[in-house]
Amino acid sequence: MSKRLKVAVLFGGRSGEHEVSLESARSVLQALDPQRFEVLPVGITRTGGWIVGPDPLAALAGEDFTAMQPAAIFADPTRKGLWQLPPGAQESRLELLSLVDVVFPVLHGTFGEDGTLQGLLELAALPYVGAGVLASAVAMDKILFKHVCLANELVVTDYLGLSRRRWEEEPEAVLAEIEAALAYPLFTKPANLGSSVGVTKCHQQVELRRGIDAAARYDRRILVEEAVPAAREIEVSVLGNAEPRASVPGEVIPSREFYSYASKYLDLGEDASQLLIPAPLDAELTAQIRAWAIKAYRLIDGAGMARVDFLLDGESGALYLNEINTIPGFTEISMYSKLWAATGVDYPRLLTQLIELALERHAENARSERVFRSSGG
Repeated sequence: MSKRLKVAVLFGGRSGEHEVSLESARSVLQALDPQRFEVLPVGITRTGGWIVGPDPLAALAGEDFTAMQPAAIFADPTRKGLWQLPPGAQESRLELLSLVDVVFPVLHGTFGEDGTLQGLLELAALPYVGAGVLASAVAMDKILFKHVCLANELVVTDYLGLSRRRWEEEPEAVLAEIEAALAYPLFTKPANLGSSVGVTKCHQQVELRRGIDAAARYDRRILVEEAVPAAREIEVSVLGNAEPRASVPGEVIPSREFYSYASKYLDLGEDASQLLIPAPLDAELTAQIRAWAIKAYRLIDGAGMARVDFLLDGESGALYLNEINTIPGFTEISMYSKLWAATGVDYPRLLTQLIELALERHAENARSERVFRSSGG
């Protein structure tokens, strides 16, 4: 990169992980190298409105948009860049705010990490950090991702997927099916969300009912899976495009019964969850975890980054691949960045590498022909 690149950083979003996105974005905005990047902060409100202005991050945190202007990135690749509506102007007076060299989505969960935003950026022909449409969608849907793992000899916990509509229409039949196939304790989760939002650990049927109801608030698809006995939570970070590499693994010691939203973001000080980096694992198991992480990443056509999460049975020693996060928590003290720091890549350099990977992937995709004309032969 010989010139100072214009980087549009997107954050907030219409997701249950809105607050988590703001924390990640705060770190990214502070750490991007000002000698190499001109940062264009773009906030997305809880209702999906795009905003620019003096400080979109503060505006979203305080939910005060009086100093903000509407903004947009168009799907039309002939109208590239970031557009805004000047104060007092009509909707027909959108003006180009700035051209954009690369987009850095710092959006967790639905409408940011699930392939929808990536589809917009593909249509706009804009380079962007992270996984493409396919990998984003497959990784976000926990049920589909488990299907992919099973088809490729990656071990996952026993599970069932169900629809919200079926749960609402025949709850007793659903409960009977779950209890015939799976053993308590169970976890219920929205299929398409992260940060443990809507996740419940269920030890009996009354908790299972509540857990499915909680998950159904956030998604029309619900995952029910068996808990791993005395589970150890192991995570590894992956970085790269065609030749991804894995960090050293880390272990999470949750502050509560499992790594819930509260134990991730609310418990502080002496009550906070602990991160052990590197994880206390033998060399053989460490190698297996890193190999599985790269295999899963390649299976879904991962790009840029991902954090791959595992569960280790504390009784039998069995290893399970839990999930893959294509836009993991991204503060300087989040597991993804801390694992790379322990592997030799500090936070500012990590951000720069991700932007370089975004430009590399965009250039590779641009080699594909998009027009076909038959010769008539």
